[in-house]
Amino acid sequence: MKLKEKLKGFPPLAALLTIFIDVLGVGILIPIIPALVVPGPGRILGASWSISAGFKLLGWLLAAYPIAQFIGTPLLGQLSDRYGRKPVLAFSLLGTAIGYALFAVGIATKNIPLLFFSRALDGLTGGNLSVAQAIIADTSTPKTRTRNFGIIGMSFGVGFVLGPYIGAKLSVPNVSFYGLGHTPSWFALSTPFWFATILSLLNVCLVIFRLRETLKEKSRAEFKWDRSLHNIKMAVTDKSLRSIFPTVFFFVAGFGFFRAFFQVFLSEKLHFTTGNIGDYFAYVGICIALAQGLITPLVAKKWRNYQVLKVSVLFNGLILLLFASVTKSWQLLAITPLFAIMNGQSMANMTSLVSSSASKEVQGEVLGINASVQALADSITSILSGYIAASLTVGAPVLVGGGLILLGWLIYVLFYRPSAHVLSQHEEEFAVVH
Repeated sequence: MKLKEKLKGFPPLAALLTIFIDVLGVGILIPIIPALVVPGPGRILGASWSISAGFKLLGWLLAAYPIAQFIGTPLLGQLSDRYGRKPVLAFSLLGTAIGYALFAVGIATKNIPLLFFSRALDGLTGGNLSVAQAIIADTSTPKTRTRNFGIIGMSFGVGFVLGPYIGAKLSVPNVSFYGLGHTPSWFALSTPFWFATILSLLNVCLVIFRLRETLKEKSRAEFKWDRSLHNIKMAVTDKSLRSIFPTVFFFVAGFGFFRAFFQVFLSEKLHFTTGNIGDYFAYVGICIALAQGLITPLVAKKWRNYQVLKVSVLFNGLILLLFASVTKSWQLLAITPLFAIMNGQSMANMTSLVSSSASKEVQGEVLGINASVQALADSITSILSGYIAASLTVGAPVLVGGGLILLGWLIYVLFYRPSAHVLSQHEEEFAVVH
């Protein structure tokens, strides 16, 4: 009974697993990307493709998901406010499973249009992240909100541990597995995505049979098909949101530049293999998980989320600039723990601040706006990163990403002022904690 009481304020397992699977899918792709875009015999891109063309194709392929997500996520957010979190989450996870399966087929058959279609399908039905965040917001109190969004960060971290590791280990056949044996001969670049398909289907079952509906009052608001455009308008015009969303946009845009081409940078500049890339991002994930699990709860007890962001976003931008200048593996490994701490603080406190800026009745809508802003930023940067890397160097997108995050920090410091609602939420939280 005591254990149940302790776990009462924690996010539902199905919601955390959903976030984990989302990040796992991103992580699995990380070590495989260089193999997808480097032209040559037996590759997805034939010998007739140039490296420059491969970079541009990668940018568009990475953009297919957030572009579709920009359209689909707000629609799913409205449906979750109207009909409940549980059915919408199950539907979106099923779309994720189908998307992974089609991506695996696309890799196996070297079908580039199918790769694009599968990513777009996953994006259209991929409102699972914002719905899972809404579930966590539904079950959070002012006292537990930042901690629970920190646990989301832990799920991100664990996904980044296992995603790149699984992607690297399951994609290469006949390789020694720590001297215990060799990976099977049938392993290929498509194998990790079949694994993700199975995991997504298992999560569908978990949602259907184990998740309890968390939405207490269903929305009667009019359903809007152009909600994605409306969300961007709300992000710009709503008094309680317009001072935070520019920072969200530039932070996600900057991190998107980093995520899109950093693994290619490691491959080209530091000569990392697929296995090296997987191991490195697993190391990043471990650092993020530890930072979120150990540091975020402590920080949340002492400082408010809007105070933390003044420091964490600044250091995020500076660290990305440092990443672009590394020439040795030890430099990379030394910088990474600080990156994990600051990235974890930024992600947890940014989402927590967006959530605490709105009332409980519209959490789905507000987190949907947040998802739209992030998807738009990710779409633009994914496309641009390919052209920047093709025109300049593979390290250029990382430099641009650091600059954009610093711009977001500057806007935040100059223009963000916490609303009365945010202050009241924090006063309630700190009154309970202290």
